[in-house]
Amino acid sequence: MILVDADACPVKEEIYTVAFRHKTPVRLFAGQYLRHPDHPLISMTMAGDAFDAADDLIAEAAGPGMLVITADLPLADRAIKAGAQVMTHRGEALTAANIGGKLATRDLLADLRGGLEGQTLGGPRPYSKSDRSAFLQALDRALRTLGA
Repeated sequence: MILVDADACPVKEEIYTVAFRHKTPVRLFAGQYLRHPDHPLISMTMAGDAFDAADDLIAEAAGPGMLVITADLPLADRAIKAGAQVMTHRGEALTAANIGGKLATRDLLADLRGGLEGQTLGGPRPYSKSDRSAFLQALDRALRTLGA
């Protein structure tokens, strides 16, 4: 099963395409209803407006044999600890071996941004066709691994 942190996920259509090909269920988690295909493999869980409500539901549902798709590093850490595989919407695998460093970098950058209040800082680079392609390939590989 694929668990998707869906509120800001730019690759939902790609997830559906690959999931249909692999006959893999997809469960979307979001604060409120998101349009999605009316298909038996796709389900939606609305978490409400509480802070981190969707993340908490994903972390509770995550476990071995599941793939979590999120860009939220604290959520990724929780899912990894629950035994799930985790991937970003750019196709990057987040693992027990790399999540600690990514969390530390995230925290350091947050501290630096806090000290530069009022100054314009660049955000993440725009999502490109090559990012989409890398995600599709990584998702296909991950689902083949889960199915093995």
